Amino acid sequence: MPKHPENLTRQRTLHVSTSPWADAPKLSLRTRRSPSRQRYDVVIIGAGISGALMAHALADGRRTVLVVDRQTPVHGSTLASTSMLQHELDVPLSHLTKMVGPDHASRAWLRSARAVDRLVEIVQDLRINCGLTRKKTLFLAGDEYGARALKVEAAARQSIGLKADFLTGRDLRDEYGIDRTGAIASDVSASANPAQMAAGLLRASQRNGVEIVAETQISDVLSSGKDVVLSTSSGDLIAAEYAVFCTGYEFVEAVARKSHSIVSTWAIASKPGIPIPAWVKDHLVWEGSDPYLYLRCTQDGRLIVGGEDERDPEAYRSTGKLERKAKIIAEKVSDLLDVKIGRPDYAWAAPFGVTPTGLPMIGEVPGLPQVFVVMGFGGNGITYSQIAAEIVSNAINGHADSDADLYDLKPVRKNGL
Repeated sequence: MPKHPENLTRQRTLHVSTSPWADAPKLSLRTRRSPSRQRYDVVIIGAGISGALMAHALADGRRTVLVVDRQTPVHGSTLASTSMLQHELDVPLSHLTKMVGPDHASRAWLRSARAVDRLVEIVQDLRINCGLTRKKTLFLAGDEYGARALKVEAAARQSIGLKADFLTGRDLRDEYGIDRTGAIASDVSASANPAQMAAGLLRASQRNGVEIVAETQISDVLSSGKDVVLSTSSGDLIAAEYAVFCTGYEFVEAVARKSHSIVSTWAIASKPGIPIPAWVKDHLVWEGSDPYLYLRCTQDGRLIVGGEDERDPEAYRSTGKLERKAKIIAEKVSDLLDVKIGRPDYAWAAPFGVTPTGLPMIGEVPGLPQVFVVMGFGGNGITYSQIAAEIVSNAINGHADSDADLYDLKPVRKNGL
């Protein structure tokens, strides 16, 4: 049987300092210290937003499902998320088309838009109190994508049926008071408190019989094609028909590749209720620059602002750099919106996964039948988590997903990618 060494996932500290989500209510969950059974239909490794969405997709009241996390559920990279539920991918449609072809690119963008709509439906149906709010998006011209490139991008999105309006520099000044050469306005996005969303999904899954075990590390996995056997760091064995690794930026070593990398990112949250332009409350804002800036507003009037990414995978660990980056981000947003946000209430840093195409890895691990992996990448982590929940649950239920090839562990290659 295929076997992998004890460092099954590439572990890392998933955030430094703290975000406002860590102080939010309704994050606690009922958990066990050990599994109640020796065998389950499905074992999900990871109790963040990816694992929570996966559990929700698989919890039908009949199937036995176990969720295992090496730490407290919802306290990993989910706490570092700025939770901009965007349908826009990190790689613009016009550029992604050149990389992977028009069919793959258009399907990836359309699937992302549908996933945002589905996320909103799930939260509303379950009545999860997580501040979920529909948002418009403003993608600003920058040093990587100027006004001309954004005009081409808007036309590309319109050609596949996505609403996207190109705004000139004059439009931006008149409507938003922003001095940029152009932008794209769209309206298929949302925002939320990611920790409350994940906790709410896990609670709903528990009502359907899902079991959650905390502070238990999965150190090894074996698969015979008949059963999957997982061993814990304490030496216990758990058998399952299927296993799903929802470990986010903790890469599963068996499928990690050189083209996938970790960068460092930073974010701040202002004090609540600061004076900001009225339109900001209804928008997600990001820019086509390197390093880029992005921002949104919470229901209590905090500005959540992030960016200043660095390719160094360890830079986020520096407390000195956190202070400097927080100051730079605050100055940038003040210049953009012509506001003074003052000293942030929160500043945090985290690792961030990227791929050349900006697309995640979702699928069955080669050589390990019935073992699936969900490795989120880019600024669409929560949106991709919903897509992964749909694709993997379809596979487990014996249904083919028409878009599974978009996120295959052996992605389409074109132009040398």
